[in-house]
Amino acid sequence: MKLSISLLTVIIASGLFIASCANKNQLSDKQSVGAVSKQDWAIVIHGGAGAMSTENLSPELDREYRAALTDALNAGKKILAEGGTALDAAEQTVRLMEDNPLFNAGKGAVFTHEGRNELDAAIMDGSNLAAGAVAGVTDIRNPITAARTVMTNSPHVMLTGAGASQFAKEQGLEIVPPSYFYTDRRFNELQEVLKRDKNGTVGCCALDRQGNLAAATSTGGMTNKRYNRIGDAPIIGAGTYANNNTCAVSATGHGEFFIRWTVAHDISALMEYKGLSLKEASELVVNDKLVKAGGSGGVICVDRLGNVSMPFNSKGMFRGFATADGKEGVFIFRDEAGMR
Repeated sequence: MKLSISLLTVIIASGLFIASCANKNQLSDKQSVGAVSKQDWAIVIHGGAGAMSTENLSPELDREYRAALTDALNAGKKILAEGGTALDAAEQTVRLMEDNPLFNAGKGAVFTHEGRNELDAAIMDGSNLAAGAVAGVTDIRNPITAARTVMTNSPHVMLTGAGASQFAKEQGLEIVPPSYFYTDRRFNELQEVLKRDKNGTVGCCALDRQGNLAAATSTGGMTNKRYNRIGDAPIIGAGTYANNNTCAVSATGHGEFFIRWTVAHDISALMEYKGLSLKEASELVVNDKLVKAGGSGGVICVDRLGNVSMPFNSKGMFRGFATADGKEGVFIFRDEAGMR
């Protein structure tokens, strides 16, 4: 039996409407990243962005940073390659960097104006948009684990100061005396009131074999900060964001700009609503919007197909990546071969 042209038109239009509704919250591969195949897993890390250069980073310190980045990257790679979750990879990788005094997080956190270490961290699960954060903590050895515990074991997203410490104690996390975070290098930076940028943060974004994304960020904030200042790292959508439909993002830099421009979520939104690729969206936000606003720093991102982007507008950014197809590397400066 032949259908009339008008009835056929209605059927086709209905089908297109249904398809449109079904895909409303999920971009096509072409829209999302322009890639033809999906990585089984991917990981990208950062150890802070700033004014590092060959002049102020000695060859010995350069080697130490690259080794530390490689160790952290390998730990995350192992978890993902063995079928572990993106959340586990992100948390454990950041924990390693929190324990390494080279970085501005945990043991190596910078000092406030009053000579304290005040730590912030956040983690986000791209599969359900669950998130957890702590801010202004002074005695939790690994703030990133505290952030994950807030996400999984409380009805809240962010806890701060003494309340966050009390929650961590009740959850059985490792509490240390504030002196644990002291390092001569960071204390001397405070005394000298460095003229160069010292906003370094650590972060990790991961995609696992199940297709889930996660982002984690941890920081000691800015050298000489006052009044319990909190930056972008623990603020969901500013310094940390993950959404399985688009990407995972961890930021580092001048936090006030990343907060005001909601940098991490903006990258995701540009992908979701404008159909930009990960590279297009992250480059637009970091090297156009932030530059025009006067904000310095960078981001690391991975999308749902395992594409990686690591743009920054400062002189350098400690960073590294690895993907299931065997591509990997660690970098510091802008002009390094193989930079992605």
